[in-house]
Amino acid sequence: MHNVPQITPQELRQCIETGEDLVLIDVREDEEVAFGMIPGAQHIPMGEIPHRTEDIPSDAKVIFICRSGARSQRVCEYLQQFGYNAANLSGGMIEWNETLS
Repeated sequence: MHNVPQITPQELRQCIETGEDLVLIDVREDEEVAFGMIPGAQHIPMGEIPHRTEDIPSDAKVIFICRSGARSQRVCEYLQQFGYNAANLSGGMIEWNETLS
């Protein structure tokens, strides 16, 4: 399929700290995001993505987030078909949380 751009947790932190204009979308389920999300991220569960594309800006760089990076990778592949500038948080929230310590 398409090559999906990847962003590491360290790169994403740097983008956030420098104020880069990004849209963050967490595609995990409700019970997963209850344990915490990246500040500023929107929550759109993966299963709702096809019905909520109007909530995803097509003219912005959008970073998709899940637990390990697998579901968000699939969401990126799906949205690229429609011209979205989608990137995947490699390693997902597992690696994001590991870089906090």
